[in-house]
Amino acid sequence: MNRRENCESKPLALPPRPLRWLFLDLNSYFASVEQQLQPELRGRPVIVAPVDADTTVAIAASVEAKRFGIGTGTPVWEAKRKCRDLVITPARHDRYVAFHEAVIAEVWRHVPVDKVCSIDEVACRLLDNENSPEAAVALAGRIKAGIRANVGECLTSSIGIAPNRLLAKLASDLRKPDGLVVLTADMLPHALYPLKLRDIAGIGAKMERRLAQDGILDIRQLCARRPREAGSAWGGVNGDRLWYLLHGFDLPEKPTQSRTIGHSHVLSPQRRGLEPARLTARRLALKAAARLRRKEYRSRLLVLHGRFEDDKTVWRTSVRLPATQDSFAILAALDRLWPRLAEAGRARPAGFRLRMIGVTLCEIEPVGADQGSLFAALDPGDPLARETRTLALSRAMDRLNERFGRNAVSVGPLNGGRLDRIGTGIAFGRIPEASEFHE
Repeated sequence: MNRRENCESKPLALPPRPLRWLFLDLNSYFASVEQQLQPELRGRPVIVAPVDADTTVAIAASVEAKRFGIGTGTPVWEAKRKCRDLVITPARHDRYVAFHEAVIAEVWRHVPVDKVCSIDEVACRLLDNENSPEAAVALAGRIKAGIRANVGECLTSSIGIAPNRLLAKLASDLRKPDGLVVLTADMLPHALYPLKLRDIAGIGAKMERRLAQDGILDIRQLCARRPREAGSAWGGVNGDRLWYLLHGFDLPEKPTQSRTIGHSHVLSPQRRGLEPARLTARRLALKAAARLRRKEYRSRLLVLHGRFEDDKTVWRTSVRLPATQDSFAILAALDRLWPRLAEAGRARPAGFRLRMIGVTLCEIEPVGADQGSLFAALDPGDPLARETRTLALSRAMDRLNERFGRNAVSVGPLNGGRLDRIGTGIAFGRIPEASEFHE
């Protein structure tokens, strides 16, 4: 046996990996908030839905509903079939944000919040005097009790404690609801072997197939590789990163940057024709443009996407934009795209029946320290001065809507209120700002 083979046959000596992270996941969050606000719903199977229609899906299910096999994404008609006593309540995203902020404030009373991961998840870094198993478990107990006492008795949480954030998140998923799981370094990685590869954030169907082609069918086989070999199977830059995380190393977070801003809406059954869908798309575009300005970004690409009733795939098209944050420029681009969607819808056997419509602004970048427009001093009728004027008007509309409420002033028709109400929704990875509920 040569020196290289002898070296590789020996297990790697791993350094100490103390408990560094506490990850809190609120159980059945939207449904739990509704049970807190509506005492008559407590103990009953409840789902939260975006609109009152069987054709939509549950965006949250209570613990009681989950016992019937109902979860996020279950069609409402199917949920009703699974549970005859099911209660359906409409989403109230502004209340979920308010409870989220109260939960964050309560967690801060016990430990600094390092990262808000989603509307119902937070991660906290433990200090040296907090990271013994006994101290960490006691801290978790105080946080759970504080949320129940000071935010709402219906808001239970599952907490995971581990050497890094990925493992703490995995630990929080191991025991629900109201669980508490600690993964210490001596338990790694064998404590993870019962999990599936798809349980790990970042491993989807495509990556699972890639790993299988390299002979990795489960977490045990992935962890048995040397770091470089595991990285080669994963592919890409820093491919060995997951191996180190699963073995308890606390690696620095990779920087992320927002790349898109957009909104989508599930249309009610009576509003799935061409004109209601077009007006809804305009309102979504205006919301996205307002967010773009508030974050001081501009966009270079507009994407229009939708899903027809008779097709599960997403239809999409796009158009280039001049780097802009102007509502009027974005609406003009949307008008250029709309005939493509109209043609695609009319060509379908059932005609134009659009279930979902969405508008996304892509290739966004910070505005930076832009100097004033050279065209601002031109005659107002000069075409070169148009964008300067319309952007100033867009910003003025933002201020009016923030002060006087949603749609105090808008661009184009609101159709006498005969469209679906477009509120601000919550993508689980993004918490809306309070101002968005006025857009």
